[in-house]
Amino acid sequence: MKNLRVLFSLLAMIAVPALFAHAQGKPAQMQPAQTQPGLPATDELYKTVAALDSTLFDAYNKCDLDKLGTMVSEDLEFYHDQTGLAVGRQPFIDAIKSNICGKVHRELVAGTIEVYPLKNYGAVEIGVHRFTHPNDPTALGEAKFITLWKQKDGAWKVTRVISFDHHSVGQ
Repeated sequence: MKNLRVLFSLLAMIAVPALFAHAQGKPAQMQPAQTQPGLPATDELYKTVAALDSTLFDAYNKCDLDKLGTMVSEDLEFYHDQTGLAVGRQPFIDAIKSNICGKVHRELVAGTIEVYPLKNYGAVEIGVHRFTHPNDPTALGEAKFITLWKQKDGAWKVTRVISFDHHSVGQ
């Protein structure tokens, strides 16, 4: 039950401000088209989160578990559409070691990152990534992800992740 409350809280943090902004603005048909949701790619927070994503998944792809471990919080919550909820840094690292190292390569789908600031916390990153075998560029699949980055004492850590196959929704 607690995990559902956390998930709903995460979704509310993203959806409620957007709904409030819409209610305060012009009707939808009057809104100017926005080419990229979230912060512009020139924003410093956007650049920071994009660099963090790159560093995190460089460690993931190289199976640098020590580096990966330094980038996620001890109380990491990882929600995956196929495997459910995993809690904690060590179960995350163990799963990467058993299921990913040497078997799966991750690449960010260009142009999909959205970054939103979270006051007094850090940032939300939303995007799409593609997975392949390391020596075979044939895609295993794509997934949409939402990552919460917490900044504390100058360090950024992943605290929550939601990952799901956005192509299979409704099938």
